[in-house]
Amino acid sequence: MTNTPETTPRGTAGRGTEEVVELDTGRVRGLVFDEHRLFQGIPYAAPPVGELRWRAPQPVEPWAGVRDATEPGSPCPQLPQPFAAMASGDEDCLSLNVTAPRAGGPKPVMVWLHGGGGTNGEGAVFNPRRLVVAEDVVVVTANYRLGIFGGFGYPGLPGGAFGIADQQAVLRWVQRNIAAFGGDPDNVTLFGESYGGLSVSAHLVAPGSAGLFHRAIVQSGFPLMRAPANTFVPGSPAMPSMWLSAAELEGLAEHLVAERGWVRAGAGSAVDQLRALPVDELLTLTSVFARPAFGNDVLPESPAEALRAGRFHRVPVLVGGTRDEARLFTGMFFDGVGQPVTEERYGALLAESFGDAADEIAREYPVGAHPSPSVAWSTVLDDAAWARSVWDLGHALAAHTPTYVYEFADRDAPAVVPFPEGFPPGAHHAAELPYQFDMGAPGPLSAEQWRLAATMNRCWAAFARDGEPGGPGLVDWPRFTADDPHVQSLRPERIGRVDFAAEHRLEFWAGR
Repeated sequence: MTNTPETTPRGTAGRGTEEVVELDTGRVRGLVFDEHRLFQGIPYAAPPVGELRWRAPQPVEPWAGVRDATEPGSPCPQLPQPFAAMASGDEDCLSLNVTAPRAGGPKPVMVWLHGGGGTNGEGAVFNPRRLVVAEDVVVVTANYRLGIFGGFGYPGLPGGAFGIADQQAVLRWVQRNIAAFGGDPDNVTLFGESYGGLSVSAHLVAPGSAGLFHRAIVQSGFPLMRAPANTFVPGSPAMPSMWLSAAELEGLAEHLVAERGWVRAGAGSAVDQLRALPVDELLTLTSVFARPAFGNDVLPESPAEALRAGRFHRVPVLVGGTRDEARLFTGMFFDGVGQPVTEERYGALLAESFGDAADEIAREYPVGAHPSPSVAWSTVLDDAAWARSVWDLGHALAAHTPTYVYEFADRDAPAVVPFPEGFPPGAHHAAELPYQFDMGAPGPLSAEQWRLAATMNRCWAAFARDGEPGGPGLVDWPRFTADDPHVQSLRPERIGRVDFAAEHRLEFWAGR
């Protein structure tokens, strides 16, 4: 095993020389290192505080003099979670970071949308230095409103997609300013993982996102997922769609606001009272409002329906996931809290989640064929929910635009969160991220894994340059088609095509 390369956590490790860049709102001072330049904490929209809470992002007030851009901005309000220890109560959080090569442009631009379940995360955690230096691209990472601040709606307050609107503001900022950092505003790739991948899918159908990006990468996004009960945590309800309608959102919000007593008769408008609530109080319900809603100006229709019907922006798309997505959730929220799936509980979970099909699924996925009942349950969810979501999205896209599909399959990848002792993480959800980014101090990668990391970044950057992840000097990567069950498998020992449909028993799941 080899140690990870030197990494840069949230701030900057050491100080480079200073550089000043002129933006449309004023000048900013960043840092220049041996091989790259770094500008952090640049505001792309006005602070969404007071009257601007739950409004579309507003323009930044221009500033005089030179603004410091050598440290990240504040994360958006969030509570700590088992998968993300960060906490923040600062609504003044709409900022972005630019990492660029030393040499001039114009260079491909890649805009990263972080994951975190829609309630957690920030852009500065993802240091793209390796990608920028090795592949000669400009990378932008950003913060956007999360949870109840990004996905709230209420009668008289059309909402549900403020976080998506923030991301559009990032893309508009890129169009206006990225040339100052050597980036090409006519060659922008939008990419994201998990909730960030779901967000990328939203931009594929959002009218206001048209023309703001030219390629898209959806990593472990789940816009077409039909999640059985217990998919993410024990007791979670079945979700036939990852998207809420405006009517559902407003009904949910009305119920919870009344339950909390947040609005009092005679104390002014309901919306004004809600805008006056302290951040800490709102955060107690933040996880309830993590799903983006449609039926508003940002997302007029369900992204799931629009994608299936082919109503999306015609840009090349790279889409994929990890081989063992569900192990992250089973490891954290079942075994990790002292509630491992027993053989008896396995049968009960199948019955709760799949009804009359439970016995047939138990025969197809017998407990004895897996290291533990928890892994058996994870495997069912890998195939029934996650893989089928990738498969359906690949087919929906490929019918209309160049589409490439992958599966990250390194089952020896270092864990991105602490797993319970004895639980095999496999190629779990988010396992590919330390291969793409420096994230503080990830687990060590072997020499073979570092080679895979370099190859993945080459493929992602190639896609950003011309819309194809393969080609001469890279790997053979054919387009995904409806009549071919193969996708690109990414493993240290081999990068090549695998029969995805057979691997995940998609024929068995068809119609269920």
